[in-house]
Amino acid sequence: MPVISVVIPAYNASKTIQETIESVLNQTFTDFELIVINDGSQDTTLNVVDFIKDPRLRVFSYPNAGVSASRNRGLAKATSEYVSFLDSDDLWTPDKLEAQLQALQANPQAAVAYSWTDYIDEFGQFLYPGNHLTVTGDVYSELLVNDFLENGSNPLIRREALREVGGFDESLFGPEDWELFIRLAARYPFVVVPRSQILYRLSTTSISFNLSRQETQCLQVIERAFNQAPESLQYLKLRSLANLYQYLLFRGLAGPLGQQNALAAARCLWHCVKYDPAVLRGRSRLMLIVSLKIVAAILLPPQLTSALLKAVKKDSGKTVTH
Repeated sequence: MPVISVVIPAYNASKTIQETIESVLNQTFTDFELIVINDGSQDTTLNVVDFIKDPRLRVFSYPNAGVSASRNRGLAKATSEYVSFLDSDDLWTPDKLEAQLQALQANPQAAVAYSWTDYIDEFGQFLYPGNHLTVTGDVYSELLVNDFLENGSNPLIRREALREVGGFDESLFGPEDWELFIRLAARYPFVVVPRSQILYRLSTTSISFNLSRQETQCLQVIERAFNQAPESLQYLKLRSLANLYQYLLFRGLAGPLGQQNALAAARCLWHCVKYDPAVLRGRSRLMLIVSLKIVAAILLPPQLTSALLKAVKKDSGKTVTH
């Protein structure tokens, strides 16, 4: 029986699935099974996977049901003590499984080991580092306000703990990872491998860029989490809401900023400040640039918006220097 089960849910992933699978097969830790759940793909995903020959690889096909259902289907097929999930467009560094397994084996009371995330574009080029936070032990209160694991391709989890908390909520589409992490953190300690081992691929068509749906789904997670949280942690709810709208704000600003998107960003900024006015004091220069970018995108042609922002950033840099 292998030590680790790796589950990859795949839907129309023909462009990236081979590189994703290779990042698993190239792990320094080799005692794993790789379970690919073909979630009703309409492209050549299944052909690409079938072309890969490795005795550790198992493929199962189902009608399309979404990523949470696919992960749960993979979990049901898993035979190992530890389970890790990997989205079909994300990548791991070669030492990911080895380092996380060592962390869990050194901390038998912990159920989750996570690493840091860096972000790549559709072509696999580095974009920017993730949060790179180090939070260990009882992380429940921190996870209520911030998904510091950042994505579902990150952790290695004890399979018994996943069964104990019930797997992924199939009614969610977007923040299902965060919701599961909160339930795990309510029962078990976490450990961290403090280095970048997950390469999370961003594209304008990804779930994280559908801001309206992301907002609705995340609000559901926050309401549910704080309905179950003790009274002593209820004060964290406003900070959780502020963090959500700050995330949505910067995710929206990462894409093309037309007038409609600028209006949506303005609404996110307003909610962020409403729930946590300290944001303006703590990040005043950044928030000034963000506000100007939003206002300019609403009122000015794109060329003037670009010129104004360059001038503001230049003056901002001079202020810092002098």
